[in-house]
Amino acid sequence: MAVVQNSNKNLRRDLVISLFIYSLPVLAIYLYFKLSNGIVTESHITLPSFLEFAKPVFSNIRTWGLTVFMLVLGIIEFTAGLYDDQWTGEERKIDIISFLAPKLILPPVIAFFSLTILPIVIPNLENALSWVPFWGGFFLIAVADDLTQYWYHRLHHQVPFLWRFHRTHHSAPYMGMAMLSRQNFIYTVFFSQIYLTATLTYLGLGLPALFVLVIKSFITLGAHSSIAWDKPLYKYKVLHPIAWVLERLISTPATHHAHHADTSGDGIGHFKGNFGNMFFIWDVIFGTGLITRKFPKSYGIKSYKQEEWYAQFLWPIFKSKKEGSALADGVFSVPLTQKANNTATQSPSPVYFEQQTQS
Repeated sequence: MAVVQNSNKNLRRDLVISLFIYSLPVLAIYLYFKLSNGIVTESHITLPSFLEFAKPVFSNIRTWGLTVFMLVLGIIEFTAGLYDDQWTGEERKIDIISFLAPKLILPPVIAFFSLTILPIVIPNLENALSWVPFWGGFFLIAVADDLTQYWYHRLHHQVPFLWRFHRTHHSAPYMGMAMLSRQNFIYTVFFSQIYLTATLTYLGLGLPALFVLVIKSFITLGAHSSIAWDKPLYKYKVLHPIAWVLERLISTPATHHAHHADTSGDGIGHFKGNFGNMFFIWDVIFGTGLITRKFPKSYGIKSYKQEEWYAQFLWPIFKSKKEGSALADGVFSVPLTQKANNTATQSPSPVYFEQQTQS
């Protein structure tokens, strides 16, 4: 009982801190407005001069460049043999389906939300924030988008029912481009920050949203890749200061690979934390981060039964036929308790219990 009460207390504390963080870009924009005596330009569309050259680059990267980059990086990973022949059977099917489906499902969903729902819910507010300077819009969206995703991600680890919509992502026994998009379709469609960013774009912050999206995409791609680009930062002492800043600011392969480890008993794996996507600083602030500069020996879920691709992607519409699977018919939740003598000392994370009790 004491563990649960302490967990709830920490959750309330973290939510209060989050509200304060959310307010920071709003406060900064408000102060800018007041300091300029309420005089605002008609639009923020004009980029800072040093970024003008990057606008067409970012636009092209957003439309097709990221997909090409992912495919090229994936080919390099396969060529280097970094998957250790693990990309077979159901793994290949779920990865390919999860990569292609969002590109077909999400555009019409987001378009309907932006063009139909928003004009009804917040009429006459289209481009209402177009006066906000680029830096303000970038700051606002970077915080709103990524902090919201941190909480979306964290809750899917800490709430047993939600965990099963996210466990597909953690079922992969490898890291890399192949599993980057590996998610249950409900987790993808209800990705909370997508709609928040769409709303801010509707309000006139489309250009900063583009820059945030591209930068965030490259960071998350790098964090999931099996190519550990951060290892040289830890190897050479002269680079340690850079490593210290980066690993606390953004997600790196070391910190995010630890999140996908199949155990936390080695002091490296940390599937009960390291929830940050673009920014790792949220984990630093809320105490959910673990930085070791080491990489796990194995990934995934110890209780993983190599469930059918349709069960992983379409659960609960389709259930797994694998005996003992958390996605099987008649299974309503993952275990919430361990043996009595362990209950008081263990974390209530559904990931922890599934991986430790169903191995």
